[in-house]
Amino acid sequence: MRLVTFRSDDRERVGVIGEDETVVALDDLAPGAPRAMVDVIAGWPDIGPRLADPALRALAGTPLDRVRLTAPLRPRRNVFCVGWNYAEHFAEGRAIHSAAGHAELPQHPAIFTKQPNAVIGPDEPVLHPGAHSAELDWEVELAAIVGRGGRDIPEESALEHVFGYTVANDVSVRDIQRSRHGGQWFKGKSFDTHCPLGPWIVTADEIPDPQVLAISSRVNGETKQASNTKHMVFSVARIVAELSVGMRLHPGDVILTGTPEGVGFARKPPEFLSVGDVMEMEIEGIGVLRNRVAPYGDKP
Repeated sequence: MRLVTFRSDDRERVGVIGEDETVVALDDLAPGAPRAMVDVIAGWPDIGPRLADPALRALAGTPLDRVRLTAPLRPRRNVFCVGWNYAEHFAEGRAIHSAAGHAELPQHPAIFTKQPNAVIGPDEPVLHPGAHSAELDWEVELAAIVGRGGRDIPEESALEHVFGYTVANDVSVRDIQRSRHGGQWFKGKSFDTHCPLGPWIVTADEIPDPQVLAISSRVNGETKQASNTKHMVFSVARIVAELSVGMRLHPGDVILTGTPEGVGFARKPPEFLSVGDVMEMEIEGIGVLRNRVAPYGDKP
């Protein structure tokens, strides 16, 4: 099932995409259902079974190209991220990692966060950092959405806690990420608009194995990254398990699982994004997330 958040009558609503590429509001299918995706995820044990009736799914919807999609969910707590989760991506930045004291891949996932207000949706503008930096970079990533919360989750059952998956772009301001704030990545990864998600959430039942998905990025139509999630160093299950050690995960938490090789800073010569550039992030079985880079002064 594909779930979207869209604007209707100046309100955001959750919708279900049918096989005919139309959108039906979830609260029309399941009266009383919440209008925020985070609440839908938390209430899915009750809401999900109510959508099994084929008669409900046959309700007339609005063509997908006639609605404005927004970020599929607005996380209220956490946007977790994993760095260095593809060996070739670690290798392409080895000189920088070695200078920071990381000569080899870590034995556990390298975890950082992005601030939740960085989240935007498909076709929304990504703000260039302007006078703050010229080193704006792209990173396509598979994002896993926590459905059932928990602490100390065993790896062998970790995927049972995943509600679904979406496409993420871990937009990064490289010089601020690497050289400021004591080497912590949070600030360089958390500028406003620098966490596009979308275009929708595909529920986990439609992606039984998240480790077999083609993943790629394009800038202005030119392929920059092309890999497969089978090349992850740490699987989605391992990441969920490690994140939950001693710390409860909550429904609606977002987990970005790392990017493959081909990012801008590691290209020779380095390539960075400019105003007007169009980024397209694509993951097999999910879809394409498209965003344009806009001037810093533009209102997101």
